[in-house]
Amino acid sequence: MSSFTCLNCGVRFATAEMQREHYKTHWHRYNLKRKLAELPPVTIEEFEKRIIQQKTEDAAAQEDQSLYCKACRKVFKSKNAHDNHLDSRKHKDNLQHYLAQSNGTIGAAVGGGGSSTSSNMMDAELEVSVKSTRAATRAAAAATEEEVEEAMLEDGDSDEWEDVEFENPIDRNDCIFCPHHSEDLLENIKHMSIAHSFFIPDAEFCIDVEGLLTYLAEKVCRDFICLWCNEKGRTFYSLDAVRNHMTEKVHCKMLHEGAALAEYVDFYDYSSSYPDHEDGMDVDAELDTPSALDGDEYQLVLPSGNVIGHRSLLRYYKQRINPNRAVVVKKSTQRLHKVLAQYRSLGWTSTQQEAAARNARDMHVMKRQHAKLMQQVGVKANKLQHHFRQQVNF
Repeated sequence: MSSFTCLNCGVRFATAEMQREHYKTHWHRYNLKRKLAELPPVTIEEFEKRIIQQKTEDAAAQEDQSLYCKACRKVFKSKNAHDNHLDSRKHKDNLQHYLAQSNGTIGAAVGGGGSSTSSNMMDAELEVSVKSTRAATRAAAAATEEEVEEAMLEDGDSDEWEDVEFENPIDRNDCIFCPHHSEDLLENIKHMSIAHSFFIPDAEFCIDVEGLLTYLAEKVCRDFICLWCNEKGRTFYSLDAVRNHMTEKVHCKMLHEGAALAEYVDFYDYSSSYPDHEDGMDVDAELDTPSALDGDEYQLVLPSGNVIGHRSLLRYYKQRINPNRAVVVKKSTQRLHKVLAQYRSLGWTSTQQEAAARNARDMHVMKRQHAKLMQQVGVKANKLQHHFRQQVNF
């Protein structure tokens, strides 16, 4: 009798290899899960039947159960949704138009008798409801037909379309941030300054005020871009939306700093603020390359006054020596001799100096000895420990 068994599944094996292979099967794992759930094990025949049943259910679940309505050109994923759609009023109207188009007489379909209309409706509901196997194909074909019809309409009407030109509010003396109308450009600028706190930065250097305002109006009224956010904030799809945003966020101002300066370079001229500016000078003219003022083989003096040194003198430049400091004169010992002579006249001798040095050495030795003894006493009395630690025998 074989000694290789599986107590969980209740089977015996001839060899240990068969037993190890059994432990890797899905049947053994299934019985283990049933054992954890306190359920009895199943035989191999019952397990195979359950596998076949589960595969059948999975295949049925994966089958496309959606329905397609030809009258409304819609796909429904479940039968309940399709049944609710059949009871809707919109579907009934579309069904009547579908029947009329198929028969060629719209009036007859709508104005017929009650019994014939109801029978036609029932037959039509059976006809327009298509099983899911053809739903995708029907929907794709219907969408293609609609696209073709729309393309034909667009091609037919494209010749009649005209480009609508943008009317700049500055040309009509209108405000950029509201529908207010002014008499002239100056009144318009005054209104925007008072009502919206708008101002032109660096107005003394602006050479084309009207062109600048026209460009700002195009950004706001045509491109729907906030002047302060400048394409980095929200995206707006209407003039009212961008105007409300700029009014509520107090963004009725130009972003005139950093990289945004290059955007308005055509409307400003800062040449008058240059230190070397002269009347009549060409601002765009190229400057001559400055030549060196002075130099030798180890350093080069630039026009700005900065000095460039040779790399071989790097160790000296790292010392950061101040070239303007005064030379320190060596201290004279003449005054020291006068003081010592005065001390000797008062009775001070060199022997007293030796005694003082000896006493200092003795005091230093005594202090070192005292510190050593205090350390020994502190270690002995455990005085060096500033926190509590429980003494244990390990």
